[in-house]
Amino acid sequence: MFEQLTQLVQQYGGDAVVKNTAVPNEHNEAVISETSNSIFAGLQKIASEGGVEQLAGLFNGTSKLDSSNPVVQQITQQLTGSLGEKFGLSSADSAGVASSMIPQVLNSLINKAKDPNDNSFQISDIINSISGNSGQASSIMDTISKYGMQFGLDQNADGKVDVADVLVVAKTKGGISGFIGRLFGSK
Repeated sequence: MFEQLTQLVQQYGGDAVVKNTAVPNEHNEAVISETSNSIFAGLQKIASEGGVEQLAGLFNGTSKLDSSNPVVQQITQQLTGSLGEKFGLSSADSAGVASSMIPQVLNSLINKAKDPNDNSFQISDIINSISGNSGQASSIMDTISKYGMQFGLDQNADGKVDVADVLVVAKTKGGISGFIGRLFGSK
């Protein structure tokens, strides 16, 4: 997952980093790498601190991914400090890079995870990567399942959204990608 995340950061790093005169050209690659590291580490930190609801909201689209989002704010602050410390960027320049990159990259990450036609990111792989242990991954997936109940994804009426519901959808409504698409709001 980290490699795909780095590719997203590179994709959005053109204006915020490469074309930014505040970032010396010799630091472009390192700043992009630091951005990837900060996003991944920030998501891991949120998972390890019990931010299950925040992450579930992020991945199921109930949270706006702008500067008002707590996840975006936390990762932006982390990256801002890191860019200033490691590359000597001013607070304003560091904040500019971070506030430009973080919402764009997270939006793209979430949209790719939700897109049943794009298998470059799978929500379960992302959750497992950032959680680091099955207990946290299970808790995050349980929270996502709770939201799935609210959106009518309990296909077999057993009171929970689980693998059995995926199997029902897989047989009748466009396969597993159809189920994931419905879980995350795409048709």
